[in-house]
Amino acid sequence: MSPRRRRATVLTAATVLSAAAAPVASAAAPAAPITSVAASPARTTASGLPEGLYGTADPKYDGVWRQSMALLALDGAKAVPARKAVDWLTGQQCADGSFAAYRAEPGKKCDPDDTPADINATALAVQALAAVGGRSDAVREGLEWLASVQNKDGGWGFGPHADSDANSTSLVIGALHATGRNPAETTAEGGESPYDALLSFQLTCGSEGIEDAPGAQGAFAYQPDKKGRLAPNNDATAAAVLAALGEGALPEPPAEDAGNTPVTPLKCASGADQEKGKGVPGGRKAAAGAGAAHLAATLKKNGGHFTSVAPGSSDEQPDYANTADAVVALAAGGHRDAAATSLSWLADNLDKWDKSRKDPAAISSLMLASRATGGDPTELGGTDLLSRLNRTGPKPAKMPEDEAAEQQDSGAGIPIWAFVLIGLAVGAGFGILLSGRRKRQQP
Repeated sequence: MSPRRRRATVLTAATVLSAAAAPVASAAAPAAPITSVAASPARTTASGLPEGLYGTADPKYDGVWRQSMALLALDGAKAVPARKAVDWLTGQQCADGSFAAYRAEPGKKCDPDDTPADINATALAVQALAAVGGRSDAVREGLEWLASVQNKDGGWGFGPHADSDANSTSLVIGALHATGRNPAETTAEGGESPYDALLSFQLTCGSEGIEDAPGAQGAFAYQPDKKGRLAPNNDATAAAVLAALGEGALPEPPAEDAGNTPVTPLKCASGADQEKGKGVPGGRKAAAGAGAAHLAATLKKNGGHFTSVAPGSSDEQPDYANTADAVVALAAGGHRDAAATSLSWLADNLDKWDKSRKDPAAISSLMLASRATGGDPTELGGTDLLSRLNRTGPKPAKMPEDEAAEQQDSGAGIPIWAFVLIGLAVGAGFGILLSGRRKRQQP
């Protein structure tokens, strides 16, 4: 029996005992409403950074992103983030519901010229706030803003009404999923769905440009070029595979007895399969499988990781972030063997990525990757990731071991025989009550 189920059983038993002892049950008090936190002037730490923010680097371009990643990783590890960390993220939201990459002065009105709305930051912040709970207004307003800037093709770009791209569209699909919305039913007036937009970025047997990219079938492009041609992109493919599965940044980890689903590459034949725009037969789940096969093949070719060329350089470097994203996408599709190989590579190269040991986005990505594969989200390769993340920002209000202790105190560890005694006691109580009533009714 799981700890949560054991706890529920104990609470049920306690309720029955109370009912037996009291002739009238009292009504439960209504739950307190969940509200959002209004933006207020930012308080800073001794280092000059905003209080509650994770990371020590300049947050100008990634403040909301790295904070959202940290909150998602903490939630995935069953830690409760500090309130000031959640308040900081909520305080970054603009009055229209959007988020910029970072607002240095959250108490002031958002200026589109100084703090332009960011689709990606908004979508990830919505996922993070939905995960930690208690910010329903902020989540709703973020979703409403995202819906208001959806393109007719069903997708989203990096900014309001910018040309749709696979990454932004994938992140918004994740936000919709995380909040219980159906992406297939989310459309602009007279427009297509997010899944329609997403699948339009996939290189299939009839795609423009496939002849220039042998072996790229199944991959996703970031967006078409000016001629409508698609080029495979590892970042876009990892994001799109996860979204095509209908998942967000925090997919459910596999069951302990879950097996491995082999990847199946998309094979192009002659004739009808080469028809332009035919796509992957079988819909978005099959499209996700074809994309996963491309990810697995590319990772295997490079020894378990992606490579990229840094701006201003011609040398290829390991691409840690996209490798971690690919691990999550592969694991979400059940491709555990392919995901495990790359996760092992990430574990071996953890300190090369997080050289300063102070990068919350990197640490969080590794925690999410470990969790997605069924591993312990708090550690990887012998490194205590949760402790490392905690050193970059506010200490969580509750750690995973605190929750385990609470479950133990509330009866999670009560043996089965105790429940038998509880049942006997309840039965005896009812028997005494009935006996007393019979005696009072006798002449």
